[in-house]
Amino acid sequence: MSSRENTEWQHDVANKKRKARKQLKSNRKPKRPRRKGWMPDDLDDLDTLHDIDYPQSERIMPHGERERRREVEATALAALNAEETEAHDHEELPAETTPGQTGVVVEVSSGLCRVALNGRSVICGLRGSLSAKDTGFTNVVAVGDRVTVSLDGSDRGVVESVLPRQNILARHDVFYTHLQQVLVANADQLLIVASWREPHLWPELVDRYLIAAERNNLPPLICVNKIDLADDLAACHRTLQPYLDLGYHILYTSTATGEGIPELKQTLQGRTTVLAGLSGVGKSSLLNAIQPSLRIHTQDVSDYSYQGRHTTAQASMKELEIGGFVVDTPGIREFGLGGLQRVELVRFYPEITAVADQCRFPDCSHTHEPGCAVKTAVEQGQVSAVRYHNYGCIYDSLGKR
Repeated sequence: MSSRENTEWQHDVANKKRKARKQLKSNRKPKRPRRKGWMPDDLDDLDTLHDIDYPQSERIMPHGERERRREVEATALAALNAEETEAHDHEELPAETTPGQTGVVVEVSSGLCRVALNGRSVICGLRGSLSAKDTGFTNVVAVGDRVTVSLDGSDRGVVESVLPRQNILARHDVFYTHLQQVLVANADQLLIVASWREPHLWPELVDRYLIAAERNNLPPLICVNKIDLADDLAACHRTLQPYLDLGYHILYTSTATGEGIPELKQTLQGRTTVLAGLSGVGKSSLLNAIQPSLRIHTQDVSDYSYQGRHTTAQASMKELEIGGFVVDTPGIREFGLGGLQRVELVRFYPEITAVADQCRFPDCSHTHEPGCAVKTAVEQGQVSAVRYHNYGCIYDSLGKR
C-alpha cells in the first residue's frame, strides 16, 4: 500500500469512529439534571420555592472554625492594646506637669482664679468644658470651692473640675435676676456684720442673711459693730433682743475701743467664716483688728450719705494665724432670696409660725387678712414688731420676682 493510500485509510477509520461515537450518544436515554442537595426532588414548579422552609444559613466552615478564628482575633487585639498602653505609660510628661491635684479657690476674677495648692498660690484658668449653663448660677467657680488642677510647669494651671459643694452663699445676679451668683462655697459659718450707726442697723438685711444661711445649711452669727457710736447701749440691746430670744449668737464689737474683739477672735478660730453685710459696717476693720498683718484696705463712710463705700471689690479668702480662714465679701445693699416662694417664707419666722395656726384662714399670709392671729400677737407684743415688719417687706419683694 502506497503512502498516499495509507493516509486515506487512516482518515476513513477516524471518520467511522467519530460517527460510531455520535450514534452511541444519540441512542442513550437523557439524564435528569443534577439537583443540589438542598433542593427537593419533587420540585416541579419554580413557584414551589416560595413554600419551602429552607435553613436560615448554610455553614461553609468546619464546625467550630468561626469561634476559633474569633478567639485568635481577640487574643491578637488584646496583645496589641497591651503594647500601646505600655508604650503610652513610658511616654515622658512635660516638665513639672502634675494632673489632678486638689486645691481651694481663694480668689476669683473674670475667667481666672487663684488656688491654694500644697502651700503655694497658683493662678489658674478654667477648662473650656466647664460651664454654668443649666445650673441656675452665673459663675462656674467661687471662693471656697474645692477644685482639681493640672499644672503646666510655668507656675500656672487649669481648673479641670469643681468638687461637690457642702453649702453656698448666693445672691441674685445683678444683670440676670433669674440666676444667682455664688459668693462663697464650703464655709463653716456665716458672720452677719451690721453696725449700729454709720450706716444704721438694717434689720431686714439681717433677716435676709439669716434666711439664706438656714436655706444653705450655714450656721449664722450676728455681729453688731461700732457700738461705740451708740448713744444708748440699752436701746441697741433691746433692738437685738428678739434675735437672742430665737437663740442666735450676737457679738457687740468696736474696733475703736477693742470691745468684743477677743470674743470675735475666739469665734473665728479654726473655722472657715464668711463675713457679709452692708458696705461700711466695718468688716475689713474687724479683720485688721483680729490680725493686723492682713492689712486690708479700709475707707470711712461718706460724709454726704453716711453710707459705706465699697472697699472690697470681690470675695477673697485669707488664712488666720490663729487657725482657720475668713472670706471677706463685697458689701451689698440688696440680698435677694432666689427661688424662695411666698408660702415658704413663714417657716423662717418661728415666732410667727407659733401663732399662725390660730388665724381665721388656713392659707393666711399674715399681711392683710381679717382675723389674723399674727397681727394680734404683734399688737400685744408677743411677736417682735421689727421682725414682723421685716417679714412683710420680704414677702412683698418675693411677689415681684
